[in-house]
Amino acid sequence: MEKDQNKTNGQTGKDQEGRPTLTTRQGHPVTDNQNLRTIGNRGPATLENYHFIEKISHFDRERVPERVVHARGAGAHGVFTAYGKVGDEPIAKYTRARLFQEKGKQTPVFVRFSTVGHGGHSPETLRDPRGFAVKFYTEDGNWDLVGNNLKIFFIRDAMKFPDLIHSQKPDPVTNIQSGERIFDFIASTPESTHMATFLFSPWGIPANYRQMQGSGVNTYKWVNADGQAVLVKYHWEPLQGIKNLTQKEAEAIQAKNFNHATQDLFEAIKEGNYPEWELCVQIMSDDDHPELDFDPLDDTKLWPVDQFPFLPVGKMTLNRNPENYFAEVEQAAFGTGVLVDGLDFSDDKMLQGRTFSYSDTQRYRVGANYLQLPINAPKTHVATNQRDGQMAFNVDTQQGQNPHVNYEPSILGGVKEAPKAGKDYTPRYEANLVRAKIDRTNDFKQAGDTYRNFEDWERDELISNLVSTLATADKRIQDKMIEHFTLADADYGRRVAEGLAKTKKSPEDKGPIGATSPEAGVQEAKDVSHSARPY
Repeated sequence: MEKDQNKTNGQTGKDQEGRPTLTTRQGHPVTDNQNLRTIGNRGPATLENYHFIEKISHFDRERVPERVVHARGAGAHGVFTAYGKVGDEPIAKYTRARLFQEKGKQTPVFVRFSTVGHGGHSPETLRDPRGFAVKFYTEDGNWDLVGNNLKIFFIRDAMKFPDLIHSQKPDPVTNIQSGERIFDFIASTPESTHMATFLFSPWGIPANYRQMQGSGVNTYKWVNADGQAVLVKYHWEPLQGIKNLTQKEAEAIQAKNFNHATQDLFEAIKEGNYPEWELCVQIMSDDDHPELDFDPLDDTKLWPVDQFPFLPVGKMTLNRNPENYFAEVEQAAFGTGVLVDGLDFSDDKMLQGRTFSYSDTQRYRVGANYLQLPINAPKTHVATNQRDGQMAFNVDTQQGQNPHVNYEPSILGGVKEAPKAGKDYTPRYEANLVRAKIDRTNDFKQAGDTYRNFEDWERDELISNLVSTLATADKRIQDKMIEHFTLADADYGRRVAEGLAKTKKSPEDKGPIGATSPEAGVQEAKDVSHSARPY
């Protein structure tokens, strides 16, 4: 009888009714998960409560450091289906990347959507860019296309990225996000005018993740079999359409559900309503393009669609939810340097800075061996000479590889260099080593174009949100922003100036960017709250 009981409790992992039974991480059966081991039923606990110590110490370590940006996120698995051409041309003319070559070829993907500036459990209704990161598990290894919903960015040089994010994060003294701090940076960084125009319009609050665009933001290169390169920009266009929210609509939703975008994505996939996006590219010859009034490597600029049309290359369908949020979404690690053969970097300064930063932060956040985790590991063979490190649980050796040889070159059976898939792309540079801005900054023209292209209601919403946030800022910041908006479009600057002249707010009325009445929320909590007796 005792043998049968032991077998039931642990060795088979099932109880007498066939239900799975609890064990420790060491595989020991847990027969009492309700009570500490104590001296008497009221007495002190003993130190040798191994099950409790394992349970509580793991609980104490359940979280890894939060992402410094893009902390709040949702994810899903899916598939990318190639069209086998770019527009009406064979795609091999431009790139030898194998995932694009055959019509109907499918590549597994994992996507993580996110907000940018706020914490891991912040509302999904806040005015903030949205992250749109896609991991392609290709036959040639992983490719990460890491971008945002908006097609441009605040800055063009990675040197300023920490400053940008610091300005958007909460004040280091009060721990409250401050529109004044954000506009202090933007007013001092004219290239941010275009991004601010998008961010404070309804495009700054997508209605959900399924109905928003995605973009690689930076300029990349495609390389063909002959080693010839072109500049390329990536765009995800949702086949569900695009929907955005006004500030008041977002605040009303936030009062009911601050997880609405995550819930919308999860439930849609669960119900079989699989969201889809078409991947389009813009292509430009690989040169300086002096005929343009902007630099093609400037990520604060849009490429005019009439000159560089969107060319579809494939479609992505998200069809499976994560089984465990932490293992798949939180530990998912993306990097702009993760490219496959046929895809390459441009000299975009933001892209080159991101390429170091992304992988560096993953090693800090997840660990040195983050690429061994199933969500990050490629689905093709891996053979490296990397060994050991914290939480290593896999050795990257392949059949026929001498396990004693973890270096290269070797005569003794180590790994060998792979054959080249095509000719190398070898650009030539002739310039001095400098610290300097690009020549064609043109910081305001496209901001004006975007303002004029908005519908009337979008312009109204933009002005309202800008005025609401700028009203609490220092007068010097207000004046500089009015100057920048006027340089973009005279009507734009005039309306912001008139709005500020009519708005009376004190410097103490600071709150989240775009919020209609942040100071009223503080006072309302005092006015409508109910007194209670101590107990």
